[in-house]
Amino acid sequence: MRNEILKLLETDSRLTVKDIAAMIGADEAAVEADIKAMEDESIICGYHTMIDWDKVGEEMVTAMIEVKVTPQREAGFDQIADRVRNFDEVHSVYLIAGAYDFMVVIQGKTLREISHFVSEKLAIIEDVIATSTNFVLKKYKDHGVIFQTPSQDERLVIAP
Repeated sequence: MRNEILKLLETDSRLTVKDIAAMIGADEAAVEADIKAMEDESIICGYHTMIDWDKVGEEMVTAMIEVKVTPQREAGFDQIADRVRNFDEVHSVYLIAGAYDFMVVIQGKTLREISHFVSEKLAIIEDVIATSTNFVLKKYKDHGVIFQTPSQDERLVIAP
């Protein structure tokens, strides 16, 4: 039952306990208790709202910054990740495989804000060796949410 609840909440966190219970054929009290337990166990870590800032007219710049670091003795990558994730600008931090060690996702109102963060906060961390900043030009899908409806096929049908 837990996996069913988690999949439903991951798709739509606005579902009510009543809705979830009806969808999986379970008792409301049992669903509510399960959700509460998963929140207490930090299985459910939070709820969020996806916003298409372009439609609001609010300028929002998203950058994905690859970061190469020197892992610290005995602490490995964790201590550096802790330091990076505590910046307010940071949306996500991932340890990745490849040429870089971390992928840091941040949002700001301007390219200058992003640039300032990278040069004045991130790059000056002692164990940071290199960064590579990639800017999101257009968002098509995020967290399973499609941001623009796919265009209709406007070709004419040719009958034989």
